[in-house]
Amino acid sequence: MPLPPRLRLPFFVYGTLRPGQANHVLVAGRTAPPRPAVLPGALLYEGPGYPYAALADDGVTDRVHGELLSVLPGHYDRVLADLDRLEEHVPGARGNLYERSALRVFCDGLPCDAWVYLAGEAPAAALRASGRVIPGGDWVRARRPHRRS
Repeated sequence: MPLPPRLRLPFFVYGTLRPGQANHVLVAGRTAPPRPAVLPGALLYEGPGYPYAALADDGVTDRVHGELLSVLPGHYDRVLADLDRLEEHVPGARGNLYERSALRVFCDGLPCDAWVYLAGEAPAAALRASGRVIPGGDWVRARRPHRRS
């Protein structure tokens, strides 16, 4: 069922859907050029080959870095279905790997509402208990080899 136009939000991506990463192929050619964006008040955790974002406790100033992807006309429903499938998100179901939430992100310093896939309830609890937070909140940057000067 198509979403109402007001809910056809862009997507904030922070892991394998970012340009140059393994799953960006799912959105390539169906989105406008990505724009750098930030999700405030969230932590980024290392996962099994991909990251998880989870909202932080009140007062935490951490942020997750990623890109904002705006879907091109005529592609929205298919992109949404493909991303929900990738993220193992079934709307309204319990036990999702990721939950799709409409959140406020910042792009070019301006607030923007976007869909964000956050760790589902069970993964988020496990991450908060014993997960490894990615310093700086940028999964792509954390994976780059460090150069010695």
